[in-house]
Amino acid sequence: MGSADKLKLGVIGAGNIGNVHIKEFLKLPDDCVITTITDAYMPLAEVRALEYGISHIAKSPDELIHSSEVDAVIIAVPNQFHAPLAIQALEAGKHVLLEKPMGLNADSSRQILEVSNKSDKVLMVAHQRRWQYVPMQIKEQQARGELGRIYAAKAGWLRRKGIPGWGTWFTSMDQSGGGPLIDIGVHMLDMALYLMGNPKPVSVYGSTYAKFGPYKKGIGTWGKPNWDGIFDVEDLATAMIKMEDGSTLSLDVSWAAHMETDSKPYIHLLGTEGGASYRETHGKFFTEKFNRPMETDFHVPDNDEGDRLRMCRHFIECIREGYDPICSALTGFTNNLILDAIYESSRTGNEVKLNWDI
Repeated sequence: MGSADKLKLGVIGAGNIGNVHIKEFLKLPDDCVITTITDAYMPLAEVRALEYGISHIAKSPDELIHSSEVDAVIIAVPNQFHAPLAIQALEAGKHVLLEKPMGLNADSSRQILEVSNKSDKVLMVAHQRRWQYVPMQIKEQQARGELGRIYAAKAGWLRRKGIPGWGTWFTSMDQSGGGPLIDIGVHMLDMALYLMGNPKPVSVYGSTYAKFGPYKKGIGTWGKPNWDGIFDVEDLATAMIKMEDGSTLSLDVSWAAHMETDSKPYIHLLGTEGGASYRETHGKFFTEKFNRPMETDFHVPDNDEGDRLRMCRHFIECIREGYDPICSALTGFTNNLILDAIYESSRTGNEVKLNWDI
């Protein structure tokens, strides 16, 4: 493929996540080239440009989005900026890879969805965990009907001491939209719904708690704290989500909790013909034959290329071939709709019916 045929990428956000995206797309030199980068802190954009040989540093997201040297925009910025930048990029005729969560809340996600539905460009949410080896194996079996009808699922990710960037945008409701529920819980919610076969959620009952963050306890190693900042989000959340077909999903996430040790991200699927479990690097299938319980273990192979690289390749393929991404705008909106309902249920103490008006 000649250089003129390569997909030209622009990166908005030169921080940790933006840097991860850059590294992965650079592994696909025959398919794409990163032409432009920008960041609110320009010295960091300059460092990335020098480090990776990115030819142009845009002075603003607006300049990057409207550059003729950019076909697709990677948005890796705080949650509050997701909707305005994604909408602007789509309206400018650019494809978009948008960091999770899709929006700060359901309203902002709904706005992105409406614009995406009117556009012929690809909008994909960067839920890279769908491309992990273990979930891909589980999804293949679910799609083949090996689990039968999945009637219940459990998902979670519990950290003992892992509050990120205390006092920064991570712990500000106005900037992040929430705490661990919208940070790591959205990953588990998204993947569980996907592995269940994308049933339609109809109601939510949930509770959130802030027992560590307000007292500056439970601090993790991700991000640099700002002790003059605020913490007005949760540090633990629990919820039950009911689907239109009667199936249920229970979700538990925390940044901080008094527990034995951190739990790896987990999902358990309970089906009529079989079950499956996911614990990041390994999984199991369960069934019963000849009146005996049977199970099969499987692990990530040593030569696995990794979830993020597969995700980047999928994004490029969707653009080249006109595919709908498996992490579409609708799935992003669905996640935000559920997250909002959990927060509302916690505030009111009541079950919340989901509003699917789009």
